Amino acid sequence: MKFATTALLLVAGLGLAACNNPDKYATGAGGYGAGGAGGVGGAGGAGGYGADGIGTSGIGDASNPRSIAYFNQTVGDRVLFLVDQSTVSPQARTILDGQARWLATNPEYRITIEGHADEQGTREYNLALGARRANAVQEYLISQGIAPSRMRTVSYGKERPVATCPDESCFAQNRRAVTVLASGAGS
Repeated sequence: MKFATTALLLVAGLGLAACNNPDKYATGAGGYGAGGAGGVGGAGGAGGYGADGIGTSGIGDASNPRSIAYFNQTVGDRVLFLVDQSTVSPQARTILDGQARWLATNPEYRITIEGHADEQGTREYNLALGARRANAVQEYLISQGIAPSRMRTVSYGKERPVATCPDESCFAQNRRAVTVLASGAGS
């Protein structure tokens, strides 16, 4: 009986450990990516994570054209998509052209392209749609001369909405791809 109880507890413990979802971006409960509530420092807080998930200790001044803050605010870090679409629109191409120019003049940065979807549809469908959106952005940036080795893609599907309400205006904001910068292209 004691062996069976120990074995059951061991299996249950291993099962729970397998469900672990480590916070690989060390943002705490505040979240990561566009729409996160901010981590340790909150939006604009010293040393924390801003509302866009980027560490505020390294984003720099928005007036400095080489800073992450400049990229996010002036160039634009996200493009939007139509319902159930992963085609890059002409408006999105304009933003992505700016991103490509910025990345070409700042080769020390790597990017992660996050694909997102609205809350409509199944989790699996939205993860696949988010992946298609991230890949579409990546392919466009490659066509503009950005090396694939500087990019990675991830899909969050409907798991990280930037706006939450049962309204089309919120859904539209969540159908997006977000370009997240990180230094260290050579590493």
